[in-house]
Amino acid sequence: MENEPEVLVTRIASQSTSRYFSLSMTFFQNGCFVVITEGQPRIGAVSMAISTSNKINTAKVIPSKYDSIFINSLAEKTASMINGISLVSLYSKSQLQLDDMKAIMEEVMNTIRSKSHEKQ
Repeated sequence: MENEPEVLVTRIASQSTSRYFSLSMTFFQNGCFVVITEGQPRIGAVSMAISTSNKINTAKVIPSKYDSIFINSLAEKTASMINGISLVSLYSKSQLQLDDMKAIMEEVMNTIRSKSHEKQ
């Protein structure tokens, strides 16, 4: 089928903390679903963002125990880059360190950039 969503899966390693995360991104015509998990695949905290007319609205669907600001930021940044709807799920075993957040953010942004270059 020509209109099926594309799923990209990668593995993220945070060099300084030696934590490993899997990243799964499913792209749709009007948005994407980002799932980040540490260890076994699980649905974690979920944040949603919608980018419309230079304005971004966010909502917490499932609140985070540890990193709610990071999840919201990731959803907002993703929504603004794709100019659509972004759902972000993050499951981590403990609070993320700054290096973990940087590694995750960098991998998500690189994946979106490479996906947008494919469309052109």
